[in-house]
Amino acid sequence: MPISLVLADDHPLILNGLELLLSTEPDFTVLAYCTDGEQVLQAVRRQAPDILVLDLRMPKKDGWTVLRELREENPSLKSVILTAEINESEALEALRLGVRGVMLKEMAPRMLLQCLRKVHAGEVWLERCSFGHALGRILQREDHLRQIVETLTLREITLIRLVAQGLNNRKIADDLHIEEGTVKVHLHHIYTKLGVKNRVALTLYAQEKGLV
Repeated sequence: MPISLVLADDHPLILNGLELLLSTEPDFTVLAYCTDGEQVLQAVRRQAPDILVLDLRMPKKDGWTVLRELREENPSLKSVILTAEINESEALEALRLGVRGVMLKEMAPRMLLQCLRKVHAGEVWLERCSFGHALGRILQREDHLRQIVETLTLREITLIRLVAQGLNNRKIADDLHIEEGTVKVHLHHIYTKLGVKNRVALTLYAQEKGLV
């Protein structure tokens, strides 16, 4: 059976180019072409494609809104982002929303075919080295945060962030609606858990682990 697709981009030229590219490949069939987010939701619900190819910036409902809604409705849907650019925070959000592939529009069209075939086979496609490096940094930061959550309480993490912002004990106490002495107790516990000796070391720790 051919790999069924729903294609979404608000630029007709992009859609026309994709149509020409895919029309020569017998293992693909396009179920719908969409130019806004609402059309995408309707097409996916109606057609149930194997893969959704989605531009992030579209009218009515942008790609992020579409991905979030479809994630709740059909978490097994495979999706590929087709975009001009993507930053680290967007890359992380895409992974959290179950995106299986990211294609930059500057890449050669034939690479999209490779991406779609791999995603359909159950793989994840991150074709660009710089994006791969960014992904590595993102996953490392996520791993750090998981370790922190296992070591510290949410109140302690909040307090670390306030210390890293340069707030003194009195201001922290006011912000958290607790006594200044309680702040000192929390700091003592944090220093002991993390093996740091002062506020400077604690601030450097927060910066290194991505807490600020």
